[in-house]
Amino acid sequence: MPSGGSAAECRAPDRLCSSADRKEKIDMSGFPVENIRNFSIIAHVDHGKSTLADRLLELTGTIDKTKNNRQVLDKLQVERERGITVKAQTASLFYNYEGKQYLLNLIDTPGHVDFSYEVSRSLSACQGVLLVVDANEGIQAQTVANFFLAFEAQLSVIPVINKIDLKNADPERVEKQIEKVFDIPSDECIKISAKLGINVESVLQAVIERIPPPKVHRKNPLRALVFDSTFDQYRGVIANVALFDGVVSQGDKIASAHTHKTYEVNEIGILNPNEQQTHKLYAGQVGYLIAGMKDVTEAQIGDTLYLHKQPVEPLPGFKSAKPMVFAGMYPVDQSEYNNLKSALEKLTLNDSSVTVHRDSSLALGAGWRLGFLGLLHMDVFNQRLEQEYNASVILTTPTVPYKAVLSSAKLIKEYREEEITIINPAQFPDKSKVKEYLEPVVLGTIITPDEYTGKIMMLCQARRAVETDMMFIDQNRVMLKYLFPLNEIVVDFYDSLKSLSSGYASFDYEDAGYQTAELVKMDILLNGNIVEELVTVVHKDKAHSVGKAICERLKDSLPRQLFEIAIQAAIGSKIIARETVKAYRKNVLAKCYGGDITRKMKLLKRQAEGKKKLRKVGNVEVPKDAFIKVLKTQSNK
Repeated sequence: MPSGGSAAECRAPDRLCSSADRKEKIDMSGFPVENIRNFSIIAHVDHGKSTLADRLLELTGTIDKTKNNRQVLDKLQVERERGITVKAQTASLFYNYEGKQYLLNLIDTPGHVDFSYEVSRSLSACQGVLLVVDANEGIQAQTVANFFLAFEAQLSVIPVINKIDLKNADPERVEKQIEKVFDIPSDECIKISAKLGINVESVLQAVIERIPPPKVHRKNPLRALVFDSTFDQYRGVIANVALFDGVVSQGDKIASAHTHKTYEVNEIGILNPNEQQTHKLYAGQVGYLIAGMKDVTEAQIGDTLYLHKQPVEPLPGFKSAKPMVFAGMYPVDQSEYNNLKSALEKLTLNDSSVTVHRDSSLALGAGWRLGFLGLLHMDVFNQRLEQEYNASVILTTPTVPYKAVLSSAKLIKEYREEEITIINPAQFPDKSKVKEYLEPVVLGTIITPDEYTGKIMMLCQARRAVETDMMFIDQNRVMLKYLFPLNEIVVDFYDSLKSLSSGYASFDYEDAGYQTAELVKMDILLNGNIVEELVTVVHKDKAHSVGKAICERLKDSLPRQLFEIAIQAAIGSKIIARETVKAYRKNVLAKCYGGDITRKMKLLKRQAEGKKKLRKVGNVEVPKDAFIKVLKTQSNK
């Protein structure tokens, strides 16, 4: 490859890169602050965010109009396969309106509840949002959550009603819902069909007219916010930045407010949507910057960059993402440990919201305890490990972080605090040493057609939820708000909700702190010996059903021995569930044809004594695949 420029510009398959094309840099000084608009697209899953982004890219001539333009900004394989957005993506669009050239910076965001952290980060770089609502489905739970994220950030909201070309579309009903729930007048709604491109032009005009330009000062020293970062094997860390003050150009010495390290800017540019180098970036613009950072921990998301020896007041960063779900991850074969370790490191570079702790288990060997934002996040992370790094792993059943308020002075001294967080059930402290246990709770919002309300309420009550609010959005849609214990919804609540409501109900939750709960630690015993890996923490009321389910699953997956195996679930010394794996036994009566019953009794008694003796000396080795079957995410029937 000829030297100079980067390989990234040549990635577009439809454009052959000549070396002249690569060296040509865009001059960004021709865009005064008043001609810049930074906006984001937010919506519920599948309401057409990425399709609208594709049309906006085509309209502004950023990409050529072809039939293949589907999810242009969704670059990950997992995003294209599932048809969802996982990582927020940026693109700069140039648009001519009333004789002026405008620079529009668009950020496409994910819609699923697990990735609301990505959404809040993207909004920090924007002044306004397009709130996309499906004309067929109307307002859904995530629409509400994302609207309030934008509302709290004091951004201008432009409601866009999409999919008006559908047969069952009812834009008027959706307008009324928007007016009722968000208090936005219905005449502000723009009705479009992103798929067919109907009326999309008016969205761009609304962006220019209704969203204010960024409030920035180019004369001040440089202040840039890092709102995302990715890792490139050859060029190191690529940081996505939004400039709030000043100018940055190639060759500048910059420093980070978080680590205080200094770097030299090797390359800057805009994403269009492929990387395009520029000479400089000015305040109010959004672009990327490469400065020889070797490690993504150096490009901390939410960090402020400034010119070396010109320190500035750091910008308010982001609340760090709080993991809601923990799971153990182990290599299928211990010889793969180092490969998996490097794959994990590279992937957590691009996904900073995953927390990693070293962990080891007797049965599964060395591994990690990972914290995720939710189940879909865990699933996507696992899929990316497999697709991008060819790593196959064992994931254990997800658990949630509990807290315990200690009562004994000795323990408080040992942990150096009164309240401890427990992410591994094996370290759950005994009841005698604890004042109270706390479990995480979330505030869940469910939006559903009213004919399913009764079934859904029963489901929520079965999951120990407490109703806090109920409101009719229109004649036949209800919004329910419940306080859920997180461990009740973490495994299969979403699936149950979808199947109960024929897929019409939508669900979203946000963190609501901790509440006291009667929690117990449940041990699983095999012939009286505790199996460390199967220890679980459950609510007292649910202990029996969960214990029974685990015992049944173990019974199905343990191989039979020459002696009987008793599988028991115990809380302390009290056994609450039991299953038995019967022994293999030789038919000792085969040689008796008729004859006296006492002869048969003698042979059976002798066999029973032999089995009893075997059971005392025999050791139950749990094979690895039995563990995998029991620990894999399964719904507790």
